[in-house]
Amino acid sequence: MTAKRSTSILQRIRVPLGFAFGILFVLFAAPNWISLGTGIAVAFLGLLIRAWSTGHIRKNVEVSMSGPYSRTRNPLYLGSFIMGLGFSIASGRWWLILAFAGFYLGIYLPVMRIEARELTSKFGDDYTRYAENVPLFFPRLAAYGEADAEFSKDLYLKYKEYQAAIGFVLVSLILVLKLYLLEYWR
Repeated sequence: MTAKRSTSILQRIRVPLGFAFGILFVLFAAPNWISLGTGIAVAFLGLLIRAWSTGHIRKNVEVSMSGPYSRTRNPLYLGSFIMGLGFSIASGRWWLILAFAGFYLGIYLPVMRIEARELTSKFGDDYTRYAENVPLFFPRLAAYGEADAEFSKDLYLKYKEYQAAIGFVLVSLILVLKLYLLEYWR
């Protein structure tokens, strides 16, 4: 199997695999008040990064370089990673944290690389220069470039990023309910 074909398969199965991991996550989670509070705070940070990112991306129109895109080429994936990491912390199970990190990076790093090749093909030198100065995933502290467009609420709504906020609330409520049930049955 070629690298491109295997990455293409990863692109197609990443969401169903994420849902399967989510189900296992809920089954095995054993939160306590400290893990829940800490984890939800971390997950909320990831939600904010995703929202900020969505208000700056203009998919298939231009290379997004403003806002969080001036620090990482994949702030939406970074925000999702931080959300998942936060909920894994909230689970109260250290091995779920390791399983999540391995799952996420194993699936999404190859996806990010193929997407980078596609963007290079689409945007040429503009993307190549950008990629030479901005890391693929882990952010740099200093912003790249000078253009820092304002956050666009219209883009946030266009890309339906509010769905991530709804998911955040639902997962948080599920974990709180699981904690109450675990305490009730003790």
